[in-house]
Amino acid sequence: MSKHYDCIVIGAGGVGSATLCHLALRGKKVLGIDRFLPGHDRGSSHGESRIIRLAYMEHPSYVPLLERAFELWEDLGRDRGRQLYFQTGLIVGATPGRPVVRGVLESARLHGLEVEELSSSEVTKRFPGFRLPDDMKAVFEARAGYLLVEDCVVAHLERGIENGAELRTGEEVLQWRATANGAGFVVVTDQGEYTSEQLVLTVGAWAADLLNGSGVPFKVLRKPLFWYRTREAVYRADHGAPAYFFDTPEGEYYGLPEICDGEIKVAEHSGGEEVEDPLTVDRGLRKEDQERIEAFLGATMPAVELECLRHVVCLYTVTPDSHFIVDRHPGYPGAVIAAGLSGHGFKLAAVLGEALADLVTRGDTDLPIDFLGLGRFQ
Repeated sequence: MSKHYDCIVIGAGGVGSATLCHLALRGKKVLGIDRFLPGHDRGSSHGESRIIRLAYMEHPSYVPLLERAFELWEDLGRDRGRQLYFQTGLIVGATPGRPVVRGVLESARLHGLEVEELSSSEVTKRFPGFRLPDDMKAVFEARAGYLLVEDCVVAHLERGIENGAELRTGEEVLQWRATANGAGFVVVTDQGEYTSEQLVLTVGAWAADLLNGSGVPFKVLRKPLFWYRTREAVYRADHGAPAYFFDTPEGEYYGLPEICDGEIKVAEHSGGEEVEDPLTVDRGLRKEDQERIEAFLGATMPAVELECLRHVVCLYTVTPDSHFIVDRHPGYPGAVIAAGLSGHGFKLAAVLGEALADLVTRGDTDLPIDFLGLGRFQ
């Protein structure tokens, strides 16, 4: 006989781990299943760090969710007794005609957020590690910073397990279906079967395979992350260096100051090769990827030594409009989904987990997620 739960969470990465935690805190008998070990590097929630910011360039509607996310990350860190969010500030720059600075300013205006507008020369004066084109405009958000990504996932899982959640890793979900009477779900893995009254699907790059007819054409992109050597104090977080995001004609590049000894993180947000199978993605170091990163560093951060210390490959699962999906499954009212975070979702994982837990336990949520519903694609 299969073991029965109030809810099963398929996928225990960024959002799945948060959902598992929130459901356990509410007293639900909940099981999380993931084919990889906690904090793994096979999906989208790895690479040591993620930027978190409030004046959201992508759309102002994310801001209330971000305000709650900041609270939840700090609460999780206090509960675990270790810091997960670090405030460094964020410099965002764009050349004329590029959209990101306009997006930051619009979110700040609508939500009364503090951001500071800077010219390229003012950026260099304050943050001497950067050299920007004369016509580049920038904004600085002091509240922004970074999250320790794998630590955040593990912290949610630890807290959930301490509050009664079960977690099975190294176990592949082969299929899920509604029970014969339609009152619950059966989840079939390579190691057994489980049943539940409700289901949460937070499956990342496997959304196309495991969402059972959501109707959304997801695209998975290969995204390499790089760490480069620096011996200059101008790039150290403890010397005031910020996180950064630059929107240029050559591409969108972002990264973090030195938070480990002698290295900074840098990556390209734009572009990316489409991936057919997340399990077989090429995780090697490609010359063309490295050359694009080093061209950006040479032009914008000239004191960085062009010595690549290491790299990893991450995955973006992208929706047609690059906004998330957080909603009920259209064919199964007892299943809720978070999918297509489109390369900018981890910072919101804690609050998305809270929203999904609301949908499971209450049937609705006070969090403003309507703009992330599936209805926009219909």
